[in-house]
Formats: sequence, structure tokens, C-alpha cells
Amino acid sequence: MTKITPAFQWIVSGVERPCLDYQQLEQWICQVADAHNRIVRSVSYIFCDDEKILEVNKEFLDHHYYTDVITFDDCVGRLLRGDIFISLNTVHSNALDLGVDPQRELLRVIIHGILHLCGINDKGPGEREVMEAHENEALEMYDRLTNSTNC
Repeated sequence: MTKITPAFQWIVSGVERPCLDYQQLEQWICQVADAHNRIVRSVSYIFCDDEKILEVNKEFLDHHYYTDVITFDDCVGRLLRGDIFISLNTVHSNALDLGVDPQRELLRVIIHGILHLCGINDKGPGEREVMEAHENEALEMYDRLTNSTNC
């Protein structure tokens, strides 16, 4: 059996690149995917500002509001492929509103997009609670992987 090498892209649009251990993030993302019987093939993260995510939300989803994350799913079978837009502005303001560490909230949003690619939804009745449970489980995996010490 041929081993699939995951491909990640970390792109910035109108913002500074977050100070994260990207190698560790990629390892974590692959572990979370594996826990959901998926394999990371090609995932692009686009870190942007509120104006960019609003533009993407309007153009592709006909939604006229800000959001923290938008996931475009291009998966084939068990192979995860997709683009994940993350508004660093909204992540930061959500962290302040929730009284949580902005870095931790960013990790939650990063894995939220992957969980969508794994087939977990959060819009229907009871789905938000299921998504949150999977996010929390993934964050526990991250904590086991690292001391959470970044730059």
C-alpha cells in the first residue's frame, strides 16, 4: 500500500502569519484525521482579516456576515482535501468575548475546519454540541502532543 504524504499550505492574506509550531500542528491534524478514519491529503489554511472572510462568505456562500472559519470541502473518500479560511480578527474577538486565550481559540478554529472535512457538521439540531465535543477531544490530543509552548 502506498503511503500518502500529507500536503499543507499555510497562507496569509492581509494579516501576519500566526506564531505557531506548524510542524507540530500538521502532526496533530493528521492524528485527529486518523482518529476519524481519514487521511490528510491536501489542506490549505488561509489566515485572513474580517474583510477578506466577509468577501469569501458573500461570494461563495451568499452569507452577509463575519465568521471565524469557512471550510471548502474537496474530499474524496477518506482523503481530506480542502481550503480553510480563518479570520484572525474574529478569532481574537471571539476569544475576548469567551474569556479564553486567543492562541487556544485559534487552535480550536484550526481543528474545527478539519472536523468539517471529516464530516462533522454544526448547523443542525444538536450538531453544535457534537462538534464541540470533537473539538475538545482534539484539543486534548494537542495537549498530549505538546506543552502548548509556542513562540
